[in-house]
Amino acid sequence: MNFIISSSTLLKNLQRISGVLNSSNSLPILDNFLFELENGALTISASDLENTMKTVVNPDESREDGRIAIPAKLLLDTLKNFSDQPLSFTIDAGTFGIEISSDYGKYKLVGQNADDFPKSPELENSEAIELSGEIIASAIDKTLFATGNDDLRPVMSGVFCQFSAEKLIFVATDAHKLVRYGRSDSSASKPSDFILPKKPLNLLKQNLSGAEQVSIIYNETTVRFSFDTIELTCRLIDGKYPNYEAVIPVENPNVLTVDRLSFLNSIKRVSIFSNKTTHQVKLKVAGSELALSAEDLDFSNEAKERLTCNYNGDDMEIGFNSKFLLEMLNHINTQEVILEMSEPNKAGILLPSSNDNENEDILMLVMPVMIR
Repeated sequence: MNFIISSSTLLKNLQRISGVLNSSNSLPILDNFLFELENGALTISASDLENTMKTVVNPDESREDGRIAIPAKLLLDTLKNFSDQPLSFTIDAGTFGIEISSDYGKYKLVGQNADDFPKSPELENSEAIELSGEIIASAIDKTLFATGNDDLRPVMSGVFCQFSAEKLIFVATDAHKLVRYGRSDSSASKPSDFILPKKPLNLLKQNLSGAEQVSIIYNETTVRFSFDTIELTCRLIDGKYPNYEAVIPVENPNVLTVDRLSFLNSIKRVSIFSNKTTHQVKLKVAGSELALSAEDLDFSNEAKERLTCNYNGDDMEIGFNSKFLLEMLNHINTQEVILEMSEPNKAGILLPSSNDNENEDILMLVMPVMIR
């Protein structure tokens, strides 16, 4: 197995899939990239058993088809220290010996048997849908931050995808905050739902430009994304997602409209003085004035600010975790935001004030922190 390839082309392709690699693996073979040369096309794979990512690259020259597993860290570290130049790979199938020749010299390393590398699962009884990269990238950006980290509730550590003939819905929650992101400009032929884990979503986020078309094939256990020269296969989270619709309050008569950036910066400043456990910021709304305050009684720290706003409803005082509010406000792009509330002990709903994209529908929910 021999091929010649540009060092920068190879490095760029390896970096696209290297996010799959774990720093410590139970199987030594997973510390390698799988190289498969067939009919002049080089397919490179990385896997952690749960996720497998492949990229296809065309070498400048190639002779003799073959397969080998090459140590990932050693190869990446070597390629990072080359200026762009052709590299010649010569691989001995019998001893798994690898020789890389460059303008500077020769480098020898030993690979492993490609047959030990885990195979990608076949997707039987699958459904398929094609989406633009922009829809997937937006859905990931708007939901991923709201996923949970609780190992006891794995279903909440992923993003719930609900496909129907009317629209696509993506939901994330950690029981303290919730985001529901809907798109009406795409639909599926058959209703289905599944929970995507965090890691593949982060890998997609790093690799999507937004301009590509993404083919998604999925069944009850696995989903495969294909776009450009990339293929990502991942195992879905097994379990039933909580009924998120039940926690979204319907009657919210108290409606606050405020400039997003002013609100965001005000919370940033005031929250510095908040209790380091609860991160509580109090909002007190009366007429057209919003008063923000935070205090840390242990250290006698206190901060207060006032903002002008537009408010319809009864005078109200409610407390929220400032970290959650900041995360949400950072993921809304409009000039103004709407905060809908019912009572101080019930969830608040954060919405964009206008809709630049009529096909998009965003709802963010945040649970209150009880005011003592």
